[in-house]
Amino acid sequence: MKTSIVRMLCIAAIIAMLAACAGNEKPPAGTPKTYVLVHGAWQASYVWDSVQADLVKSGNKVIVVKLPGHGTDSTAVYQLSLDVYRDKVIDAIAQADSNVILVGHSMGGMVISGVAEKIPHKIGKLVYIGAFLPATGQALTDLAYSDSASRLGPLLIPSANQLTLDVKHDSLTYLFINDGTPAIKSLLLANYRAEPAIPFTSKVTLTKANFGSVNKVYIKTLQDIVISPAMQNRMIAAAGIDKVYTINTSHSPFLAQPHAVADLLIKAAQ
Repeated sequence: MKTSIVRMLCIAAIIAMLAACAGNEKPPAGTPKTYVLVHGAWQASYVWDSVQADLVKSGNKVIVVKLPGHGTDSTAVYQLSLDVYRDKVIDAIAQADSNVILVGHSMGGMVISGVAEKIPHKIGKLVYIGAFLPATGQALTDLAYSDSASRLGPLLIPSANQLTLDVKHDSLTYLFINDGTPAIKSLLLANYRAEPAIPFTSKVTLTKANFGSVNKVYIKTLQDIVISPAMQNRMIAAAGIDKVYTINTSHSPFLAQPHAVADLLIKAAQ
């Protein structure tokens, strides 16, 4: 009899322990998302490598866009425009089997805004990371010239034919990844090339019915000296975005703190 009672008490204790463990389990992860990542000016698709790895490890799908005129692409710069970039992203989204989380950094914010205007039904959410966020009729130059706190302008070097913009090479890491490790700074320098200039002056046309219908999130880069936090605040307010995250990095958070960026993108997608 005593043996039976002890056995029953042991079983009850085990059941209680299992219930307690079950109560401490983390809730299941959300439905996997498809992220489309668009890099900014003077950079290329390599900047997303670590973020992509983290997102995939979390069960998501990732499409990294390689914009023409960047990285190893040899498209002639006179053929490039914001619409060319936009159409490249639209082609990439066509590969997805569901709505996407469309992410743009810096100049990429101009690109994803144009994409949202064209195919709003394919986009679950727009995420801007330290990015230009235009109103209709604006070009990147309109926004950049109004950012008095940016350190970029005086360090630009236009080519003789005005088709590309270079940045003073001794200022590259200072501008884009001042908080990066020596290895990350070397990576940026090794992949640097002058930026096509024509897309900077391309104006966007955005409507409430299309662009305005897509949910938007902004991730502010608090140490940014390319697009200042003050400028980011003005664009966020003008666009009426109320879901805002912050990351305490320079202009390139995906290089400085890639794991934190991946975590924020997962949160932003919820």
